[in-house]
Amino acid sequence: MRTVWITGAGGLIGSYLVRTARCYASEAKVVALTRDRLDLTNVSAVRIEFRRQQPQLVIHCAALSKSTECEANPTLARRLNVEVTALLAELAVEIPLVFLSTDLVFDGRRGNYDESAGVNPLNVYAETKVTAEQVVRANPRHTIIRTSLNGGSSPTGDRGFNEHLRRAWQAGQTLSLFTDEFRSPICAEVTARAIWELAARNATGLYHVAGSERLSRWQIGQLLAARWPRLQPRIEASSLKDYSGAPRAPDTSLNCTRAQVLLSFRLPGLTAWLSAHPDETF
Repeated sequence: MRTVWITGAGGLIGSYLVRTARCYASEAKVVALTRDRLDLTNVSAVRIEFRRQQPQLVIHCAALSKSTECEANPTLARRLNVEVTALLAELAVEIPLVFLSTDLVFDGRRGNYDESAGVNPLNVYAETKVTAEQVVRANPRHTIIRTSLNGGSSPTGDRGFNEHLRRAWQAGQTLSLFTDEFRSPICAEVTARAIWELAARNATGLYHVAGSERLSRWQIGQLLAARWPRLQPRIEASSLKDYSGAPRAPDTSLNCTRAQVLLSFRLPGLTAWLSAHPDETF
């Protein structure tokens, strides 16, 4: 039985990896690493635990992922997103490591990005992910998985894009959603299954794992508003042209063909997934 470290186990994708391990990695002894269990910024503590537990696989999901927090504290963002990744990559030099990255490494000028497309990050969060990717890419044993907006039920109830929308509507807010900002949303449970399958195949290098449907923020809002009529959800359309905040990428939709040929199932679009799971908490 091999030991698998999952960092960020208290987050959305990390928690789904832990929950689905019984289905997709039944032979694994999963060590769910949360902040209270192991502070990944404590270098000596991480080294000691790594030597003691000797994991045979590391799936690194932990990150400072909120763009606003990264913009407010770029030093902390680099520490958590780059330095921690570099430490784990160093410790895992002889074993597989799977690193979770983001579609936001692209500037969004054209969309449908495959793995050969050049990156051009527009914010601090994306910049740290690009730097961390470079660290991981240096080891041919290691894997980078870029994903998009993930939804689902997180332990804290505030990690999935669906949870943010639901909380706002529960508070009676009217949401202004862009009609011209596009992503490839996916359920985190599907992402977790894909990660387990790619890890089982020892698939190394770079892969895109996201939903097969390109949707705007406005379209995503419409789908979820229709799912939760009891919340009396209110949305209004807006445009990036009228947005005055930090730069945003207009279309970071992903082409997932490279990963898809290795998977035993089709990566679904959000519309199809919601239709197929009408009773699932989302």
